[in-house]
Amino acid sequence: MNTPSAAKLSLHIETDERLTALEIKSSYAEDLLDTLNTLVARQQDDIDRLKAELGQLQRQLARQAEPGAGFTSLRDELPPHY
Repeated sequence: MNTPSAAKLSLHIETDERLTALEIKSSYAEDLLDTLNTLVARQQDDIDRLKAELGQLQRQLARQAEPGAGFTSLRDELPPHY
């Protein structure tokens, strides 16, 4: 009869349990990686949008600072009671 000994059976069960635990950990790690990738992609979209808005504000500020562009100094904006 070709039956495994108790030690071999125990080793086989232990190996299966360890393999199952590793597969579960791998699954959680893969899920976490997908979540982090999604988060990084959203953050990059936010960064790109903020860069575009910053560029627009810089161009707007540059246009206002040009001579004759209607830019007024802060002294011109003081209330009359000063």
